Amino acid sequence: MDLLLRSLFQALGKSRTAHRLAKKYGLRLGAARFVAGESVRQAIEAVRKLNESGRMATLDHLGEFVFNEEEAEQAADMCIRTLDAIAESGVQSNLSLKMTSLGLDIDRKLCIGNMKRILDRARKYGNFVRIDMEDYAHCQATLDVYRELRRQYDNVGIVLQAYLYRTEQDVKDLHKLQANLRLVKGAYKEPASVAFPAKKDVDDNLARIIRLHLTNGNYTAIASHDEAIIDDAKRTVRELNVDRNAFEFQMLYGICDELQLRLVQEGYRVRVYVPYGTDWFGYFMRRLAERPANVWFVLRNLRGK
Repeated sequence: MDLLLRSLFQALGKSRTAHRLAKKYGLRLGAARFVAGESVRQAIEAVRKLNESGRMATLDHLGEFVFNEEEAEQAADMCIRTLDAIAESGVQSNLSLKMTSLGLDIDRKLCIGNMKRILDRARKYGNFVRIDMEDYAHCQATLDVYRELRRQYDNVGIVLQAYLYRTEQDVKDLHKLQANLRLVKGAYKEPASVAFPAKKDVDDNLARIIRLHLTNGNYTAIASHDEAIIDDAKRTVRELNVDRNAFEFQMLYGICDELQLRLVQEGYRVRVYVPYGTDWFGYFMRRLAERPANVWFVLRNLRGK
């Protein structure tokens, strides 16, 4: 049943019709647990509360299904507005983004131009931008653009997904750039030809690439809610004598709040991925696909309407 629900949520997350219908309900569907709001003001307030509890953040203005140059430039403008809001408010937050929202599927030069506008603004504020990794079809193109950007910018990092067979080699290849990596399990449905089908293999690979990247001496964002992975990472940093300023734990907004706070109390750097915006449906579906038990929150919210 869980497998069926995951497939359903993943399919819905890619449906343009479902996206349009969801906007009629807004965050009332239950997405408010995972999405900080639809406006940048709401997102900044959510980050401020996280900061008050010792947690940092990375803000992501959600956006999918960009079809033309104008929409891609509008998405870039929103990223810049987010950076402006972070600077003006004084909150501790980076920026995360997806390059498909900036025109990666439309024109590579358009995407790179939008990325440079964003990175220039971030550099002005002394801030950092993280490129989210999307599905396997976009993996190589995303890495190619990242490599090009690193020739000019040192305030940009990227995400790698442990469920892909290629990722260990990607970590090794990116060492020459001293890449700042967020390492995750991965949230997209991929075929066994490119991704580990078994959870244990994904978990083992995540632990392996975390150790590899830390051993290489590069900044590592360990993004997991899995306490076994987190405990293994703690053992690894102790064994390698890694400074606590050389890595951080990252988790999603609305998930494992108590674990986040416990890590802060233990003296670790913790950053929370805080998504916001009106185009929240695809992100919400991926959260449900990761853990179908979360559908309870949706049903509970619908019953209250």
